[in-house]
Amino acid sequence: QVQLVESGGGTVQAEGSLRLSCKVSGKIFGIDVMGWYRQAPNKGVEMVATISSIDAIVYKDSVKGRFTISRDNNKETMYLQMSSLKPEDTGVYYCWSRDFFETAYWGRGTRVTVSS
Repeated sequence: QVQLVESGGGTVQAEGSLRLSCKVSGKIFGIDVMGWYRQAPNKGVEMVATISSIDAIVYKDSVKGRFTISRDNNKETMYLQMSSLKPEDTGVYYCWSRDFFETAYWGRGTRVTVSS
């Protein structure tokens, strides 16, 4: 089992910045890939960024150049640095991981609101 706890959400004005954190616990060494997903109001869940165990990174096209995903293995924490935020970045951001058996785990989410 893997437990994921997000923090760092909040309300920010457009063009502002936020850093989300995801504290990981449990069977960490079984994790193959981790990432951030989000759900905008009245929309489906979408991938924002992922980072694999070999540090391969994928970003959603609309966040490239503005968001940076990273992790600190010593702190067992993953981050999402978000800059130049736009109102369309508003949503609930979820930490996600998948282990080598392809079992997915989700955090409870942290809300990000970007005002124009």
